[in-house]
Amino acid sequence: MHSLAGSTKTVLVADETAFVRDRYKSALEQAGHRVVTLKSASELLGLLRGGIDGVDLLLLDLRLSKSSGTNLVAAVRKLDTDSQIPILVFSGTIGSAEEVRELAGFGVVGYINEYSAPQNIAPAVAPHLFPDSFNRRSSPRMTLGVPVQYRVGNSIAAALTMNLGHGGLAIRTTSPLEAGTRLRVRFRLPGAAGEIEAEGRVAWSDRHAGMGIQFEAMDVQAQTQIDAFVDAHFFSNRKA
Repeated sequence: MHSLAGSTKTVLVADETAFVRDRYKSALEQAGHRVVTLKSASELLGLLRGGIDGVDLLLLDLRLSKSSGTNLVAAVRKLDTDSQIPILVFSGTIGSAEEVRELAGFGVVGYINEYSAPQNIAPAVAPHLFPDSFNRRSSPRMTLGVPVQYRVGNSIAAALTMNLGHGGLAIRTTSPLEAGTRLRVRFRLPGAAGEIEAEGRVAWSDRHAGMGIQFEAMDVQAQTQIDAFVDAHFFSNRKA
């Protein structure tokens, strides 16, 4: 089993935007990891073609060098036939819900917000760098870092999600609500045209991590959308 402390992992950050590359590189290096930044599709594919060893995670901008997202991931997988590097996609580069479904077939393990605050970056990728150190739930949960708005009475706050499952989601915040608090959440899945709204309650709360929300009411279409999104990624990655 890997230990979170003292273990160095190798992460590739492939994004055209210097601000994103630098932010992720700085945050992950501060956490003790080795980071290789890449600003074009040719750089990324050239590195993989050259046979770089020991890559533990790829953070990917799907529009790198004006790429078609699925074609770029397919090209990565063609060069990465042995190790099957876990891929987290920057959520802002998703073009459509159809693209999300296609990416599931290539073993994309989740989505992360490219503009995450520096302190949120290392914790967000840790489950993929140290999978044996994290408890596995009986129901699938996938990494998802997208903006979420939550409301209690007349109070409205915004944060980022950490993960999503059939029956709930986790929110990263330094001001979590008390367990048992009822609230309404609103968020949008990558590639979706509209937002999902749900009523729920706080199932767990930790000021160092955030809070977990258990869904209690939402319309059938929204639940179907969540189920399809989670299942597509979970079962496709189990087969990979």
